[in-house]
Amino acid sequence: MFIIVAFILLGLVAGALSGLVGIGGGIIIVPALALLFHFSQKTAQGTTLALLIPPLGIFAAMAYYKAGHVNIKAAIFIIVGFIIGSLVSSYYAVNLPDVVITRIFGVFLLVIAVKMLLTRA
Repeated sequence: MFIIVAFILLGLVAGALSGLVGIGGGIIIVPALALLFHFSQKTAQGTTLALLIPPLGIFAAMAYYKAGHVNIKAAIFIIVGFIIGSLVSSYYAVNLPDVVITRIFGVFLLVIAVKMLLTRA
């Protein structure tokens, strides 16, 4: 029962941050599943991708859309790229050792964090 509550709390935090600043899956859920719930990197990533299947962000997206902050054309093209990119990269990712995937993910987060910290808003 505790694990169910913990997963729901993780979803609440990720959902709140997603609605607030547009992050969730890759930045919150993947590290939490790997570090707090001891999922392998691949299982954390696969689980996170699985939760994207239903239209989870629809309510937050609608609020942004109503406020004029959604570019539908860009979203459609990004979806096309996302589908292709996720299909191709997941084929390779499942065949790489967990340590390689974990390090790639960590380097990506570090590069993004440094860039965000050093770039003027």
